[in-house]
Parts: sequence; structure tokens; C-alpha cells
Amino acid sequence: MSEIATFIEQTILKPDTSLTEVRRVCEEAQKHGFVGVCIPPYFVREARRIMDEINPRTRIVTVIGFPMGYSGIASKSEEIKRATEDGADEIDAVVNISAIKSAHWNHVGNDIEALALATNMRGRTLKLILECGLLTAEEISRVCELAATSRVAWLKTGTGFHGHPATPDMVRMLRALAPASIKIKAAGGIRNLVDAQALIDAGADRIGTSAGVEIVGASR
Repeated sequence: MSEIATFIEQTILKPDTSLTEVRRVCEEAQKHGFVGVCIPPYFVREARRIMDEINPRTRIVTVIGFPMGYSGIASKSEEIKRATEDGADEIDAVVNISAIKSAHWNHVGNDIEALALATNMRGRTLKLILECGLLTAEEISRVCELAATSRVAWLKTGTGFHGHPATPDMVRMLRALAPASIKIKAAGGIRNLVDAQALIDAGADRIGTSAGVEIVGASR
């Protein structure tokens, strides 16, 4: 098994994702030793069933408030409840970017606190998606502070849906601003081994990519 495989969440989040594709990424995760699969909420129950049959240790990851982040707090909390009941191990939830841009920091704090509470109380792991490419350094710093206060376990660079690929600079910024206890996931536009390794070298603990098979193949 390639060492880099242990950083990779094999991801498929296209709007036209099919069950056949979800089954494929689950099989790829088992074959290559990926740490997890990141899939749409609609397929969590089926992915849980598949992975329980072939490798129960593989993490089932899904997305909440994706990809815009501006759905209501109650809606996001309900999404998390359903996803965890279906078998998700980890929740990648988008922060309310519109609230950040409006400087509605009380709402942002409540949003992050509710996401953390809904996830942590069910014994699951939250990754807060910041969409770094749309935020200023000051805004990112403020979100990192709120995440630390709410005991968020991970920060994630972005959704990959808004034209801002993950960069080493994003990872380094998050690593510098967040407490050492918070881990970092890089996601968005990671297509090859060179890019993945640069992000890991910058401090990423996890790589979300649809090109996991190609990345592992290039590392051999």
C-alpha cells in the first residue's frame, strides 16, 4: 500500500453521482487503502452497507449544507442527524459564507456551534468547510477562533465547487491560525501526486480528491 493512500478520501460529489459510481469509489478505497470515501448524503446508507462488507474501518464521509453553506442552522442540524443515523462517520459541513461576508458574527458563531454540537453529541467527527478562496485572511482568522471555541476537530480548505482549488498557502494559513489540536483537510482541484504531496508538506492531514487512484499509482 502506498503511504500517501492513508491521507486520501476518495471523493465523488457530482450532482449526477450514481450508485454505481459510489460502489466504485468504495471498492477503490478498499483496494488502495484510502482512509475514507466522501459521498453525497443520499448514498450514505448504501455506502455504509458496502464498506461494512469489504472494509468496515474505511471512514464514510458526507457533506452538509453543501456547497453553498447558507441553509438554516436547524436544516443543517437535521441533515447531520439523518447522515449519522444512516452511518456517516465524518461530517464535512459548509460554514455560512454569506453570514461571514455580512459580518453577522453572532450567527456564524451559532452556526458553527450548532454544527459541532450536532456532530459531537453523536460521537462523529466534524470538518468545517471554510471556502478559503472566498474569504479574507481576517475572516479566516475569525472563523478559526470560533471553530476552536466550539471544539471543531477539522478545518477544510473548500468545497471545490467555487473555482478555488486548494493551495499550500491555504493550508499553511489554517495551520498557523488554528490550534494544534485541529487537523486540516485540503480539497478542491487536487489532481496529481505533486499537488497532493505539496499540500501534505504544507500541513494537510487529509486530502479530498476524486483522483486518488491516479495519485497512488504515481507514487509507486
